[in-house]
Amino acid sequence: MNDETDWYGPDAATFGDRLAGAREAAGMTQAQLARRLGVKKATIAAWENDLSEPRANRLSMMAGMINVSIMWLLTGEGEGMEAPLEEGEANLELADAVAELRAIRGEMRASAERAARLEKKLRLMLEQDKND
Repeated sequence: MNDETDWYGPDAATFGDRLAGAREAAGMTQAQLARRLGVKKATIAAWENDLSEPRANRLSMMAGMINVSIMWLLTGEGEGMEAPLEEGEANLELADAVAELRAIRGEMRASAERAARLEKKLRLMLEQDKND
């Protein structure tokens, strides 16, 4: 694993990112994996885009098919894939762009959590005003 950039770690990648990377590394298309799992291609796409998550039985089957552990798929820790090798300056620029995008995604997640907390606080204040 590349210590500078943990491509598939919990802070850098989502379940969908890890699934897509492992599926591609296993040489399978979304359609091929879907057929082997007995689901629709749209289901695989939704999992890879983090729009939904598989049930435990599908997760277990899928991990075996793409040769990674369930824990790695879920968290990025354990038996999984190594970070992609970087070659040349173009890849370094791409890696920088990906790192920046991941940082932005983390900031957006933190902002969304802050907004949710504020919304909850405001809702509670409104309920208290109604009750007074």
